[in-house]
Amino acid sequence: MSSTVFLDAKALACPMPIVRARKAMKDLQTGDILEVHTTDKGSVADFTAWSAASNHVMKDQQQEADVFKFWIQKG
Repeated sequence: MSSTVFLDAKALACPMPIVRARKAMKDLQTGDILEVHTTDKGSVADFTAWSAASNHVMKDQQQEADVFKFWIQKG
């Protein structure tokens, strides 16, 4: 999936991946895609809840080894 902006949040613990994603999302236009990579297992629940609460759309979510990948469309 193509993304507008890539955010490397690997090795960051909760809540920093969400904090950085929120900051990156502010600079995007509606419909743009933010791709985030994390290694924090709690990110799966955190990004799902944050996306819904922020009116963004979780377009895709994958796990490759210890890296969790998210593609979130700005709402």
